[in-house]
Amino acid sequence: MKKMVIRGGQQLSGEITIGGAKNSTVALIPAAILADTPVRLDSVPDILDVHNLMIILESMNVHSTFKDGVMEIDPTNIIESALPSKAIKSLRASYYFMGALLGRFKRATVSFPGGDNIGPRPIDQHIKGFKALGATVNEQNDSVYITTDTHELHGAHIFLDVVSVGATINVILAAVKAHGQTTIENAAREPEIIDLVSFLNSMGAKIRGAGTDVIRIEGVDSLGSNATHTIIPDRIEAGTYLSLAASIGDGIQINNIIPEHLESFNSKLIELGVDLQVGEDSIYVPKTTNLHAIEIKTNPFPGFATDLQQPITPALMKASGSSLVIDSIYPKRIKHISQLQKMGADIRVENDIIIVNHTDDLHGATVEAGEIRAGAALMIAGLMAHGTTTIRKAENILRGYDRIVYKLQQLGADIEIVSDEAEVVK
Repeated sequence: MKKMVIRGGQQLSGEITIGGAKNSTVALIPAAILADTPVRLDSVPDILDVHNLMIILESMNVHSTFKDGVMEIDPTNIIESALPSKAIKSLRASYYFMGALLGRFKRATVSFPGGDNIGPRPIDQHIKGFKALGATVNEQNDSVYITTDTHELHGAHIFLDVVSVGATINVILAAVKAHGQTTIENAAREPEIIDLVSFLNSMGAKIRGAGTDVIRIEGVDSLGSNATHTIIPDRIEAGTYLSLAASIGDGIQINNIIPEHLESFNSKLIELGVDLQVGEDSIYVPKTTNLHAIEIKTNPFPGFATDLQQPITPALMKASGSSLVIDSIYPKRIKHISQLQKMGADIRVENDIIIVNHTDDLHGATVEAGEIRAGAALMIAGLMAHGTTTIRKAENILRGYDRIVYKLQQLGADIEIVSDEAEVVK
């Protein structure tokens, strides 16, 4: 296990560049096994989830390399094999191998995925989609077994009962090589889905409607890559640093941003009292004072992202009055609250409503990152706090944030990752 050690209390300034989107990357890497040629991805974030996905690929004889943001994946000698359960259980998005393996081999066996424990995230809509395409799904011994009697998948009309990014992506991966047309209604509209579809279409897929709630897929026989796919910037990483800049920045510019992907988040920062200076692909956040309490409710894109309700919390603690946060997607996403209280934060939850009161004096403490975004909130609070903050289970932060220690050090933060043996990890 690793710990993040932060000596906080000083203002941060400078520039930071956002990496490729984690939530795109963890779908694009499984999608690569659908190709009949090697695949090249650029702007791949250097996060633990990527390295775990590479372990899963290797178990299928899919060789991959990763250096300086460029990943090359060669699925031409892929074999069917049991996937490593340890890597599968370390990240939720490993369930995309269900759709990718089903699309490639017309069958799949995958252990139930792990990842962040932020409340119930059932895969019933994924299974509904697979069954509509002609697959049989059985769950036993902590695994999902997906088979087809005819070794073929057929197009289908699928209406998702709830808007689900994971189910939308998994059905796309399974349907892209199915016979006939598949229509997904009530589909998720996140930018990461558009990114995945752009990648698949560049390899010969025929998918229309990404970014709307109706996606149509005309099945093709084969997919082949002849160009490098550049992953979109990570809007959640960008939002996290925007919150950090509003909380403890003395003038921070954040580069490699698509502002349109952050409109709901930015509008709340502006309502909070942050003077955002939005450029074509960057945002400058000046030193911020006089913030005002706001109300936030998370919703599927283009609404306020659930992944950003925790990272914005430290900025809410600077506002006068009481801010309210309602996470309509994951109401139990509250692992940060008890940990922030250890640091002196005036924050509580009542009836699934998070109440964030003005807090003048945060102090260092030993806390625990229960999941990625809770860890991000604790990290920002640690940078704001006087004294030393030690965040246990720092791997959860490293799972989702590209070269985070390096980037924060560039802004002037006194931060490092140490192992339990106190060995500094560069």
